Amino acid sequence: MPYTTEEGGRLNNFAVEPKVYRAEPPTKQQQLRYLIGGVVAAVLVGGLIFVAVAVSS
Repeated sequence: MPYTTEEGGRLNNFAVEPKVYRAEPPTKQQQLRYLIGGVVAAVLVGGLIFVAVAVSS
C-alpha cells in the first residue's frame, strides 16, 4: 500500500486507485430499453399523481 511519512513520523496511507477506462456508448437495443423504461416510469408517476388528485378532491 502506498504511503508517505509526514512531519513527526506519522504515516499517511493512500487508497489504491482503480484503472481508468472509457465507457462505451449504449447500443441501439440498450437505448430502446432506456426509452421504454422512461415511458413506463412517466406513465406510472402520472398515474400516481392522477390518483392522488382524484382522492384528495
